[in-house]
Amino acid sequence: MIDRQIEILAPAGSLESLKAAVCAGADAVYIGGTRFGARAYAKNLTEDELLWAIDYVHIHGRRIYLTVNTLLKDSETEELYEYLLPYYLKGLDGVIVQDMGVLEYLRRYFPDLNVHGSTQMTITGADGAEFLKRQGVVRVVPARELSLNEIRRMKEQTGIEIECFVHGALCYCYSGQCLLSSMIGGRSGNRGQCAQPCRLPWQAEGRKAEDLMSLKDLCTIDMLPKLIEGGIESFKIEGRMKQPDYVYTVTSIYRKYADLYFEKGIKGYKVEKADRDRLYGVYQRRGYTDGYYGRHNGKEMVSFQRMSGEKEENHLQEFKIQEKINGILILSAGERAKLVLTYHDLKVECKGGTVQPAMRQPLDVERTEKQMRKTGGTEFRFEKFWVEMDGECFLPVQALNELRRDGLQRLSEAILDKYHRKESEAPACKTGEQGLDLELKGCKEDGRRLGLCEIKDEDSHLGVQKEYKPYLSCVVLTFPQLKAVIDCGNIGTIYIDDELGVQEPVRQYLSKYRKAHRYFLAMPHIFRMADMKGWEDFYGEMESFYDGVLLRNWESYQWLLSRGYKKDICSDSNLYVFNRYGKTFMKKQGISRFTASAELNVRELKKLGIQEAALQVYGYQPVMVTANCIQKTTGRCQKEEGVAFLTDRYQKRFAVRRCCRYCYNVIYNSAPLFLADKEPEIRGLMPEELRLDFTIETKEQVREITRLYEEAFLFCQDVAPPQGEYTRGHFKRGVK
Repeated sequence: MIDRQIEILAPAGSLESLKAAVCAGADAVYIGGTRFGARAYAKNLTEDELLWAIDYVHIHGRRIYLTVNTLLKDSETEELYEYLLPYYLKGLDGVIVQDMGVLEYLRRYFPDLNVHGSTQMTITGADGAEFLKRQGVVRVVPARELSLNEIRRMKEQTGIEIECFVHGALCYCYSGQCLLSSMIGGRSGNRGQCAQPCRLPWQAEGRKAEDLMSLKDLCTIDMLPKLIEGGIESFKIEGRMKQPDYVYTVTSIYRKYADLYFEKGIKGYKVEKADRDRLYGVYQRRGYTDGYYGRHNGKEMVSFQRMSGEKEENHLQEFKIQEKINGILILSAGERAKLVLTYHDLKVECKGGTVQPAMRQPLDVERTEKQMRKTGGTEFRFEKFWVEMDGECFLPVQALNELRRDGLQRLSEAILDKYHRKESEAPACKTGEQGLDLELKGCKEDGRRLGLCEIKDEDSHLGVQKEYKPYLSCVVLTFPQLKAVIDCGNIGTIYIDDELGVQEPVRQYLSKYRKAHRYFLAMPHIFRMADMKGWEDFYGEMESFYDGVLLRNWESYQWLLSRGYKKDICSDSNLYVFNRYGKTFMKKQGISRFTASAELNVRELKKLGIQEAALQVYGYQPVMVTANCIQKTTGRCQKEEGVAFLTDRYQKRFAVRRCCRYCYNVIYNSAPLFLADKEPEIRGLMPEELRLDFTIETKEQVREITRLYEEAFLFCQDVAPPQGEYTRGHFKRGVK
């Protein structure tokens, strides 16, 4: 049996839920403030409420983590210091972060504040966890899709704290890789505003419309001992949008059974039917599953339709808990009354009014004790209380009450003193700090150039723009697409999808055209431990043949670094750079070029500065990367690469690419991004590279699209939008 401590971590979407969690036995709560949390529609706390909540949690010996787990725009990073400082001084225990720019910011201005890597970071293995550990992250919340064996290996190989979801809703997509709500409705999950279109009916080819992407809720109460023994330290309950009764019920049951395991071990562990029924009954939507801990995916995880009588129970009740303390009241005529309070290893003393000799009605010991025990709505109650009275004494009831209030106040201050940080210790921040983007100009790391473009923002005037020479690149997934692009002499870099690029005949074909193009290998979207063996065997070929790699996850990056990789590493748009601190973070890692985020509009891209970045200007953009497989859900897994289609309620068709080598699906937007006719605005941004992403296009379509972009950006000709359906993505609208 494990002898280490574990943490039951409960959601707190409101003050009532926070109290419910503490009363139910949570060791810690995670909570959002008014800004930057991934649940924008929860009853997030105001500053005063959150400051009170931090003290409340600490009085009861628990911990509190603040969600700062959205992507922050540049204008928002300028407000982050003032937002966090009051909570930091109050004793905030940690922050949960998605944005690498925010991570860079916190390590710079709040270096002693614990940072937890959000599940939105899509960490899927020990390499990714090791990378975060090197950045100063103390805890990782890995992707929900990991098996227990993968989690165990992550713990064994890195030693980092691991926090995993054990109960609540499951996303269909790898968290942090979903742009579905963002692209089709403008509500970004990366900004805490997901509209959950995946929960609606979708139609696969040859089938009726069903809820094909709606997973059952997670419930792991029966396998809790295995999870504890698998190396998980923190057991996270999802539900910041849920009611207090839900929080109390779920938290109390997981608390009960975690304690049962530590008391009786795995042999004595058994979940009572009544408790399991309470768990299932407090929130009924789509049924329950034990998630990915014992499987890679499965049709049995999907809820094809909502349950009848769907409901969330909520009983109005007041949640209250008081800490047990001991007290001694010492009364002696002519001396000031003295109250001594003890709580664990803390001891406080305070004195009240002068005790008078009793003239008519001396104080009664029993009645005095009863009066002093009236702690009412405070956070304390007396377990033991003694009254030591020297002779017959008198003290007004009001004086006794004031003494008790003073004593409890001093005890609270003594408890909280070890949490509160002094203002003199507060980190300094130069608001609007200049030069952050350029501080690493000319630096080198591992022999790689860190800055490809020396253009400064103040140089972006008309004269410089006229000299701007766009550099065209493209991503290809198929051999016909590759051949079509190679025929074009104006494409500088070709990013070749890994499933295509590992094939020996493809590399032999590419060798004929080495001088005309640079070839980069596009690494997998998801790079899990089971996939690495094949890459170990291929590493030598990859390093010698390709000029660089396109990076889509931090597992791939750490894997490359551990092998001493020296060539160019470019990051894709799903490794989000939303702010200048994100740019600095990428430079520090030796990333030679990042790809601009698909969720920033032209004004935001201008403010960020993308002169050293790639900008996607064409393509069906990925809106989901999923461990579950549409083919397997709707039929049988054939283990064959290919493309299928899903149709939404508006009859829009979304391509679904089966990546069977790694067992994941990539779902693409229903219409391609098209920006060739926005040449003047894009020229004003001066991106280092303009990238065309090809997915389902034929050889002929690739040639035609490439021609249009050559005419627009290389020969300054006016081009018209295509006849078919297309989208501007977020180039104009952006996300809130």
